[in-house]
Amino acid sequence: MITVYHLKRSRSERIAWLLEELDLDYRLEPYDRVERYAPDSFRLIHPLGRAPVIRDGDTVLAESGAIVQYILGRHAGGCLSVDSHEASYASYLYWFHYAEASLMLQLLRESTLVRIVPEVDTHPGMAKVRATTREHLDFIDQSLAGKTFIASDRFTAADIMMLFPFTTLLEFLPGTLDLARYANLRSYVAQLTARPAYIRAMDRADGPQAWRASV
Repeated sequence: MITVYHLKRSRSERIAWLLEELDLDYRLEPYDRVERYAPDSFRLIHPLGRAPVIRDGDTVLAESGAIVQYILGRHAGGCLSVDSHEASYASYLYWFHYAEASLMLQLLRESTLVRIVPEVDTHPGMAKVRATTREHLDFIDQSLAGKTFIASDRFTAADIMMLFPFTTLLEFLPGTLDLARYANLRSYVAQLTARPAYIRAMDRADGPQAWRASV
């Protein structure tokens, strides 16, 4: 059985959601944050002390994207991924990795500057940073036009990777994202968060009342 070392209100939500979608048994070991971060005890599981981490037999693995790929490769039997012969394979790879490599990087760049730079909007480079965030949101919203899922004609792990920046992460980015003008993106978030497996995962990971106000 897979053990998920789960830092509450973190990317490890992705792993619980994936396992619920796959209907796999798993054990969840929850940890509360200390201020914004994982407790020191998380370093006993992985040296960097960052969530998520899983244990599967003798394998201990960190990084949410790597964990998702590992579970898909070892335990999913082809579910929730796109095979290399399918037309949407490149799209699937792109959105799966874009979520962390481009989108999360940009959102965290902006939010970090807001936190640490006094009077940040007077800084000459901040307008460009905020404009770049809007470019990402415009791009995602346009990419979702006429579509239910981001990468394929069916729900895939790319959707699992893409949702987190628009749900739980918003709690840590006050004022960074205003989704009011992005109708396609808001619809996408609404239909993903209504999935039964997502609801089960979030209820189990963070408690029924802890997450619903943010989605």
